[in-house]
Amino acid sequence: MDHYRKHRFEPIWHAPRRVLRSRVPAPLWDWLLDPASLTRRLQRACPGGFRVEVLEQRRELPMLSEARALGIRAGRRVLVREVRLLCRGHPWVFARTVIPNATLTGPQRRLARLGTRPLGGTLFRDRSMRREALEIARIDAGQRLFRRAARPLPQPPTFIWGRRSLFRLRGKPLLVCEMFLPGIGEDCP
Repeated sequence: MDHYRKHRFEPIWHAPRRVLRSRVPAPLWDWLLDPASLTRRLQRACPGGFRVEVLEQRRELPMLSEARALGIRAGRRVLVREVRLLCRGHPWVFARTVIPNATLTGPQRRLARLGTRPLGGTLFRDRSMRREALEIARIDAGQRLFRRAARPLPQPPTFIWGRRSLFRLRGKPLLVCEMFLPGIGEDCP
């Protein structure tokens, strides 16, 4: 499959100001644009019930839009970590982190060994961390990210909303994409 055809199956990311607010469910807008630590916010929303479930961590080729955002060649393998952020066992967020090999040097090697520890805790404790602008996208059924994010849902919606941003630790980039699943923020049994 050529790059153009692959690209059609990726979300189109936009600056939030370019997305009509009326297209996004009102309660979700605040989650999408919150610049603070999502991990911390989820822990507050789900006291004692927050947990990270690691789905997969592997080396693979990044998606075209990921390579562009990271400023690397699309043919370079990167470390990809995919997790679900759960509240009392209910999936609230699917997160995908893409880390170039050049980032995994020095103190940043620890990013490859997080296990079930949340990435947000590591990022927001690092004094060198710089976060670039948030981008948001509607992720539609049929797109690769949607299939991975919606896998645990008994009744997947036709689309979900996500955000991503480039982080830099000591100037070295990593891309974090977070997709908000139906029911985020709702009370769980």
